[in-house]
Amino acid sequence: MEVGQLQRKFVDYTASLFCEGFLDAQFTQLQQLQDESNPDFVVEVVSLFFEDTEKLLNDLTRALDQQSVDFKKVDAHVHQLKGSSSRCSKCLQQVKQEYSLVKNKLDTLFGLEQQIVEAGGAVPMVG
Repeated sequence: MEVGQLQRKFVDYTASLFCEGFLDAQFTQLQQLQDESNPDFVVEVVSLFFEDTEKLLNDLTRALDQQSVDFKKVDAHVHQLKGSSSRCSKCLQQVKQEYSLVKNKLDTLFGLEQQIVEAGGAVPMVG
């Protein structure tokens, strides 16, 4: 695929991620911090977020899978959940699914970005 087509695909896909609520102004701010001296800044920051989130989700899963759940060990946000541990587990599963969806969409976005760069083009700013 030629650079122009890849750039259009990138712009269209990024715009759809903004419309669907997967990206917001914070993503645009991250893009603005990226420059020639650190061309992978956004990918690196988001990758760190993914790693941290996966660890948190795994920790929460382990904590909620215990016979006797120690809610003091569960992250500060989880204490807001009310009801039984099965309800907490159900909410956690929903968070995992949403995380997976966001991760897949951003992986696709970064793949398009990489294709543009490999084809010799510049990644367009969107947002």
